[in-house]
Amino acid sequence: MIEKQFGIIGNPLSHSLSPTLHNFWFRKNNLKANYSLIKIKNNQIKNIIDKIRSKELYGINITIPYKQDVIPYVDLIVNDAMETSSVNTIYLNNENRVVGENTDVYGFEKSFINKLEEKDLDNKNILVLGAGGVTPSLIYALIKKKIKKVFISNITLQKAENIKKKFPSIEIIEWENFSQKIEEMDFIINATSLGMKSGPDFENLIQEFKPGLIYYDAIYNPLETKMLKHFKEKNVKTFNGLEMFLFQGQKSFSLWNKITPTIDEEVKEKIILDLKR
Repeated sequence: MIEKQFGIIGNPLSHSLSPTLHNFWFRKNNLKANYSLIKIKNNQIKNIIDKIRSKELYGINITIPYKQDVIPYVDLIVNDAMETSSVNTIYLNNENRVVGENTDVYGFEKSFINKLEEKDLDNKNILVLGAGGVTPSLIYALIKKKIKKVFISNITLQKAENIKKKFPSIEIIEWENFSQKIEEMDFIINATSLGMKSGPDFENLIQEFKPGLIYYDAIYNPLETKMLKHFKEKNVKTFNGLEMFLFQGQKSFSLWNKITPTIDEEVKEKIILDLKR
């Protein structure tokens, strides 16, 4: 029996614990498979997709900055990937067609949105910081819940404008001005890479904010970014990106292997242990 190969493509990849997660689940489910980091440049995407067609690779995840860049190379995109134009999971279907899917929406819904009551979402102002690969998934999940007041701010204005073309109902706040609007926001969601392990961080911590603010950080490495820790010290309700990471990974694993792995304390402890190294 051959060992099936899986992996994650992106650049950088040093922050990713996807190999830890999926290799753990392969062992738990007695599957002969291996998952690895595949650091590539943009001009190597086609080569990776060709490896899926030839079954050298049986599936891949996609992280920054390639969640949109992979789309021209797949045969079709389905479900949430169609709505977001963002792909984080690729596999070969029964017709030998390369399929692009999005499991980030599911991960965000399970880890955050589904934990909130309707009253927590009704007529709330939600600010999403960042316009990278995961942002369309977060915004789509919010819009699915009929949330009307979604704002976006990004260092590069053009990227925010591109997302507004996809979701016309959102409003753009220029990056230089978002701190002036913070006190109007009920939720802040960090979808930037600011605060990620070994990377740049926010230049200034947010000091003035609305009572009852909820802060969600899509980053899971580290578990507590400087901004998240700052808000916790101010008694703000906070969420990190660990559960989103686990749930999106669970759905990817299920698409590839037709097995839904268990998210329990054992797998959480395994990831947290690796994060502390």
